Amino acid sequence: MIKRLVLIVAVATSLSACAAGPGLGGNIFRLAEEGREYKVGSDRLAVTPPRAWNRLGTRRLFTDVREVEDWTLNGPYLDTLSFVSGLKDGRAIVYQRKRDIRQVPKFDARMTPPEIASMLESYYRARGGALQFEQTGLKPRQFLGHPGFQFDFDYLGGDELWRRGRAVGAIVEGRLYLILLEGTRQHYFDEALPDFEAMVQSARLT
Repeated sequence: MIKRLVLIVAVATSLSACAAGPGLGGNIFRLAEEGREYKVGSDRLAVTPPRAWNRLGTRRLFTDVREVEDWTLNGPYLDTLSFVSGLKDGRAIVYQRKRDIRQVPKFDARMTPPEIASMLESYYRARGGALQFEQTGLKPRQFLGHPGFQFDFDYLGGDELWRRGRAVGAIVEGRLYLILLEGTRQHYFDEALPDFEAMVQSARLT
């Protein structure tokens, strides 16, 4: 999900020029065009980007979590936009094995916004390589026409870069719908934030 492709180390330049070209071992990026609506994840959620973004193609990092899809504007090392499109009760936002020592809590349809925020924090600490994680805000917010939440946070990654994140989500008919932006605290989060807000506003169930 939310997972950055840390194997991409030379991403200081925009990926827009190679969105339809070769990626890591093949064509893993597709262009999401400005103003066109796209169904994401398991196709239960649709959004309209206000400008072109790079969409992860069919070669997903976690094929077992089909409700999750990632996009990037400048490269996954710099910014990532993640969509959770109807995660079922009892499922985790990231693929994990029972023998994994550090587990991310599974989603429970009865979760409150603070519990979902804690679940996301657990992801970053257990799987996202966060050395420090700071919750900077949690407040009610409408999403998809339902009562939801906005969760803001900062974290220090294993690469010693501070990143900033914002998640907006809601539980609808027992499923979790969420859009999450993360980016480097210097420049890239702020650059992508207006696009994130536009897509949150455009989001609809399909």
